[in-house]
Amino acid sequence: MTHAPRLPLAVGLPMAVASGLAIPVQGRINGALGARLGDGIAAAVVSFSTGLIVMIVVSLLAPRGRAGLARILPALRERRFPPYYALAGGIGAFFVFAQSFTVGLLGIALFTVATVTGQTLSGLLVDRLGIGPAGKKSVTGIRVIGCILTIAAVSWAVSPRFIGGAAGAAGAAGASDSASAAAADPAALLLPIILPVLAGFLMSFQQAMNGTATVHYGTPIAATLVNFIAGTCVLWVAWSIKVAVAGPANPLPGEWWYYLGGPMGCVFIGLGALLVRSLGVLVTGLGMIAGQLLGSLGLDLLAPTPGTVVEAATVLGTLLTLASIVVATLPWPRGAFRR
Repeated sequence: MTHAPRLPLAVGLPMAVASGLAIPVQGRINGALGARLGDGIAAAVVSFSTGLIVMIVVSLLAPRGRAGLARILPALRERRFPPYYALAGGIGAFFVFAQSFTVGLLGIALFTVATVTGQTLSGLLVDRLGIGPAGKKSVTGIRVIGCILTIAAVSWAVSPRFIGGAAGAAGAAGASDSASAAAADPAALLLPIILPVLAGFLMSFQQAMNGTATVHYGTPIAATLVNFIAGTCVLWVAWSIKVAVAGPANPLPGEWWYYLGGPMGCVFIGLGALLVRSLGVLVTGLGMIAGQLLGSLGLDLLAPTPGTVVEAATVLGTLLTLASIVVATLPWPRGAFRR
C-alpha cells in the first residue's frame, strides 16, 4: 500500500471546487449528444466509453498509471478492501440512468436539488461510518448546519429554472396520456423524485469506495480506470437491451467536441478519489457541488443556451453555497456543536 501525503484543506478544497467545474460542462456536452442521437443511454455509453479509452491510454503511458495497473489484481486477490468496491463505477451508471429517465419529467432544477440533497446527507453518513480513507469524522452541529445551508443555497440558486422545468414537464404531459396523468397526480412523481435522491445518496459511497481503492492502488489513475470499466460494462448491457427492444439510435456525429464528456468525467472522478482521503467525503462533495454551481453560472454567462437568463437568485444562491462550505469546514473548538 502506498501512503501519499494528505493535502491541507487550503489546497484540497479549491481542487474539489475546480473538479466540480467539469460536471456542468460534461452535462451540457452529454445533453447535446443525447439530443443528437435521440437516445440518452447511447450518449452515456459514448461518454463512458471515451472516458475508458482515455484512462487506458493514461494508465499505459504514465509511469504511475502502469504502477497502479500492476497493483489492481493483487489488491483484489488479497482482499485489501471489500471486492465490491471495484464495482463503484456502476453507481455512476445508475446516476446516468436516473438523469436520463427523470430530468424530462422533473426538470433540471428539481433533479439538481434532489441529487444534492441525497449526496449531502450521505456525505455525513459515510464520514460518520468511516467508509472512506479519511476514517471516521464526527457528525457535529456545525457540519449539519453547513449541509442544511448547502441544500437551501442550491435550491435558491436553481429556483429560477423551476418555472422552465415545470413548463417542460407540462409540455411533455400534453404529449402523452401517461405523462399527463403523472403531472396531475403528485403521487406519480414519487418514483421520479426518489431516483435522483438515491443516485445522489449513492455518489458519496462511490467517492468513498474509489478513495479507498486509490490508497491501495497507490494512484487515482487505477481507481478511475476500474471505475470506468465497471460503469461502461453496465451501460453497454443496458444499451444492448434497449436496442433489442426499441432499435438503434441515430448515427454518431462527426464533430469532435461531442466526445469530450468522457474526459471530463475522468477529471472529477479521479480528483474525487484523490481528495476524499484528505478532506473526507462530505467536504469533497460540498466542494464539488460549489464547483458545479460556479460552472453552471459560468456557462450561462459565457455560452448560454437559447432563452437562458441569469437571475439574481442564481448568483446569490451560488455565493451562499460557497459560504456554507466555509461554515462546514471552519476549525471550531473541539467538542463544540458535537452531536
